[in-house]
Amino acid sequence: MFVHCVYFWLKPGITAEEEKQFLAGAQALTKISSVKHGWVGKPADTDRAVIDRTYSYGLVIVLDDEAGHEAYQVDPIHDAFREMHDLWTGVKIYDFQ
Repeated sequence: MFVHCVYFWLKPGITAEEEKQFLAGAQALTKISSVKHGWVGKPADTDRAVIDRTYSYGLVIVLDDEAGHEAYQVDPIHDAFREMHDLWTGVKIYDFQ
C-alpha cells in the first residue's frame, strides 16, 4: 500500500468558479487508473492544539505500491491538474507506505 496525502492552500480572492474548477480537478485525480481509493475535502471542524486546519483542501490517494504512485505522477490527468498551480499559494505532500 502507498498513501499519497496532499494539502493545498488556495489563493485568497479566487472566485467561486475557480474554486469549483480546482475541486473538479482534484476529484479527477481520484479517477486515475492506478488509484485504488481517493478522497478530497476541506478541513474537518475538529479543534485541538495538534490539528493543523490552515489548509483549504486535502487530497488522499491510496495506491497499491510505489509503481502505482509513479504511474499516477505521469498520468495526463495529473499533468492537467498541475497546470492549475496558479490557484494555490502552497502545497504540502506526505507519502507513506
